[in-house]
Amino acid sequence: MGNVGIKGTAYCLNFAPELALHYGGTPAQERRAKPDSEYLKALPGRAQSYEEAAGYAPNKTYIGAMSVEELAAAPAPWLENLGAPERYGKYGEIMPEDEFLGFMDICDVFDLIWLDKDFAARIKEKLAQDPVVGESQLARLEAGHEAAEIAEAVEKHMALPLYLDGRVVGCCRRAHDTDENLSAHVMLENLACKTSGVLALLHLIKNSGLAPSEIDFVVECSEEAVGDVMQRGGGNLAKAVAEIAGCGNASGFDVRGFCAGPAAAVIAGASMVASGVRRNVAVLGGGSLPKLYMNSRDHVKKGLKALENCIGSFAVLLVPDDGTEPVIRLDSVGKHSVAAGAAPQAITSALTFEPLTRLGLKLTDVDKYAPELHNAEITLPAGAGNVPEANFKMIAALSVMKGQLKREEIPQFVAEHGIPGFVHTQGHIPSGVPYMGHARDAIKAGSIKRAMIIGKGSLFLGRMTNLFDGVSFVIQANSGAEKAAGVSEEEIKKMIAKSMKEFAAALLASEEE
Repeated sequence: MGNVGIKGTAYCLNFAPELALHYGGTPAQERRAKPDSEYLKALPGRAQSYEEAAGYAPNKTYIGAMSVEELAAAPAPWLENLGAPERYGKYGEIMPEDEFLGFMDICDVFDLIWLDKDFAARIKEKLAQDPVVGESQLARLEAGHEAAEIAEAVEKHMALPLYLDGRVVGCCRRAHDTDENLSAHVMLENLACKTSGVLALLHLIKNSGLAPSEIDFVVECSEEAVGDVMQRGGGNLAKAVAEIAGCGNASGFDVRGFCAGPAAAVIAGASMVASGVRRNVAVLGGGSLPKLYMNSRDHVKKGLKALENCIGSFAVLLVPDDGTEPVIRLDSVGKHSVAAGAAPQAITSALTFEPLTRLGLKLTDVDKYAPELHNAEITLPAGAGNVPEANFKMIAALSVMKGQLKREEIPQFVAEHGIPGFVHTQGHIPSGVPYMGHARDAIKAGSIKRAMIIGKGSLFLGRMTNLFDGVSFVIQANSGAEKAAGVSEEEIKKMIAKSMKEFAAALLASEEE
């Protein structure tokens, strides 16, 4: 079974506290049930500024402005020890909310987003400064609408207002008069997901050095079910994203698997590359608008900043093994089978011990594990604990059970093989894939040799089964360089002989002339 190279990665955050306030799942549900609740009154005062979000260490780590090692060494709590704001990192950017609203209009092909004409003019100037937003994208930005026209769409036609600094600067319109699957609310969620995915793909194209036309397939793995009343979830966000990014030669499809979706999508994309069916495959996922401010009720109650204010997205480029880039080992894929059960030990064993055993490796042979990488400063106040740390302890305990580690070595194992969680609670986004960029860089630098990406899925959320899900795979250093360095004496003789033969032929040809 062949290996597949990782040519590039991209990670972006779209700062969106006002979208979170009005359309995040938790505040929206509270507004319908208790519009005068103390939580809703207090929530606006707990919002981060853009400068605070751009100076927050986990966010900077996500976009590659900090390494995971720098994050681990950064003074905690990170929320109280903000660094200098950085919009751009080596993987992507933290886009401000005003630009994200404008970018949604760029990504809208059915005239669902209406922007105030003055706002549209201002935002075009700002978006033109973004290094990945080209003329083809800017040309899609509308001239804008009169404020009265937007107000009428909101008041009479069930459009949703779009806010900036508490002022309406646009709206999202419904796509159908009666189909609730095409309501303004669903359209806004889908467009936010699509737009964040486009931004990640544009950064991936820039980071990888490929032309958009060289990407021949896109696999999209977000959590949105795009479709109408006749086929909810049948839509193709992959091709929708590729269209805006200028990937005219690409086809694509969507993969859904709750939080395990991104890891499963990477495996699907890598399998196509390994088989020769596709060559340059971009795997990407846009973020989830409903997940914004998901745990904000607990954050507000405890006097903390409401941190779930960014729509996350990612993209990775998979290519045939070129002998240099770090590779995904397709013979390392782990799976959580139907019969495996939902016990944490069984899940951990299925996704780590079993695939590593097939490769002749121990649990201690993996330098870094990347399971659910939720930022603990988000999850701890909500009572969900430190999710990454719990996963690392489970892997360490399994290592003890299998006789590969001593019990007293568990703390050291967690410290050496784990990484701090640095990802927003965007559901599918935290499960493993945010570390792929950092792992690729660390492997190329020689600081680690092997990492395992682990995705887990909560299938029971769909109320179709009580089953759990999960997949995993190993990323490792490319052995091509080692092979090149270990050329045999006989092979060297053959290469010299071939070169001398070619030189002699060229000499004879020149004499005949």
